[in-house]
Amino acid sequence: MYALEKQHLQKVSGTYIFEDIFDSSISRDIHKDNIIRFDGNRYSVPRGTYRKGAPNTAYVNTDGEYVYIRLQKNGQVLAKHVIAKGKGELISDPSHRIRKQTKRDLLIGQVEEMLNDKEIAKWLIDLLSEHYPRHIIDQLKVVQSVILKYPTFAEEAIYEMRRLRLTSANDLRDIAISLEVQNRKQGKDPGTVNEKYKDLVAPERKDDIYFSVLQGGRNR
Repeated sequence: MYALEKQHLQKVSGTYIFEDIFDSSISRDIHKDNIIRFDGNRYSVPRGTYRKGAPNTAYVNTDGEYVYIRLQKNGQVLAKHVIAKGKGELISDPSHRIRKQTKRDLLIGQVEEMLNDKEIAKWLIDLLSEHYPRHIIDQLKVVQSVILKYPTFAEEAIYEMRRLRLTSANDLRDIAISLEVQNRKQGKDPGTVNEKYKDLVAPERKDDIYFSVLQGGRNR
């Protein structure tokens, strides 16, 4: 039988690698420091791969030159390392230590970019982070909306917020609205409003509430 099959066999290049199919997957635990142990050495996986309460199992294969790490036997390669020469080595990819930008980080960067006064921007972000650590994303979104809708008055509103020792992005919004109302009554040019947000309607409040805030009162 072998003799009959042999004549139909074709030679395959030794450099040909099956990227998706390995016959000898070895499972390894993913440790809390996002490291797997294999053949006497430690290899890194991307930050955040280890998750509390998850199986935290990786599958390791080699082709004689590289170590391939996957979360599923035939899944996408999660990490690829050159096989360590010795024993007891830590093989780490620097990119695996980079923290992915969170939504919070993204919003902070956007707010900082939108304000000209970087010192007052930092003050506001630090203040909101201190008072609303669990709701900082919502607070930053309100700040963004204030800057976009009231670009002429946003920074002045932050200065007033600091002077009055207020702590909420909603206070910032109310001050910006009051400044815009006051400016309109005085017949000044209110500035250009972002066209994308020109149809947004601010919540209706009595003017005396806003003036009370500017005079040192609090919005209740």
